[in-house]
Amino acid sequence: MVLEATMIVMDNSEFMRNGDYTPNRFDAQVDCVNQLFTIKTNRNPESAVGLMSMGGRGPEVLATLTTDHGKILAGIHDTHITGAPHLTTGIQVAALALKHRLNKLQRQRVIVFVGSPVEEDVKALVKLAKKMKKNSVAVDFVNFGEEGENTEKLEKFIEAVNSGDNSHLVTIPPGPHLLSDILRNSPIIKEDDDGMDTSGMGGAPGGSNDADFEFGVDPSVDPELALALRMSLEDEKARLEKEKEQPEKLDSVKEEDVKKEDEDASGEDKGKDKKDDDKMDTSA
Repeated sequence: MVLEATMIVMDNSEFMRNGDYTPNRFDAQVDCVNQLFTIKTNRNPESAVGLMSMGGRGPEVLATLTTDHGKILAGIHDTHITGAPHLTTGIQVAALALKHRLNKLQRQRVIVFVGSPVEEDVKALVKLAKKMKKNSVAVDFVNFGEEGENTEKLEKFIEAVNSGDNSHLVTIPPGPHLLSDILRNSPIIKEDDDGMDTSGMGGAPGGSNDADFEFGVDPSVDPELALALRMSLEDEKARLEKEKEQPEKLDSVKEEDVKKEDEDASGEDKGKDKKDDDKMDTSA
């Protein structure tokens, strides 16, 4: 599987309060972030994911590259909806974080959620895209909420940054569907399958298959339940191993007892033979 370092950039601008996505734009992103982390790290345990926001006064790194889901959850918890987005600055900060990754064998990727109007002009976006391409940084956009206004600009960025079709733009209009369900079936997630069979991921938007996950539970949807099930399984394995060891110890004890009894019986026989010999000598 692909070994990657991925920085996820969340849009935490004031536009994220809108409820045109279920349950709102911000919480819809949160589901996607958890989903992306789980899938990336499940496909390759050595892949790392970081998190940052681009709203408010400026971009902020919430979690550096990590394989610990708890750090991502903590970063999400510390994120607040505020101010306007800073798209180009956010991408540059994400690229800088990727540059300092510990494992230089990891491919570099930035996934940006854009749910507010892109204020930068096309010229500035294309210039940044070419810089990302030069530094071998793939960029994916999840375009939602203001897709009518942003699509053309983001398409120009993807055209300039693309190298071997390694960058993608996924535009998701409002609707009854979950943002995470559409993303799950998008090229952003399927791109790094590297020949992996994705038929079980659901063939239509909104489709998912719990059989893809351990215990039939998606950890990105219910991490506490998945952790509880994993701990329960480990406890059961430990119990079975303990039960297996007990008969082996019992058999070993039995063998030692039998051996001891044989030795005792042999000693008694020798003592009896000696007494008989003594009697014979006396009679003689």
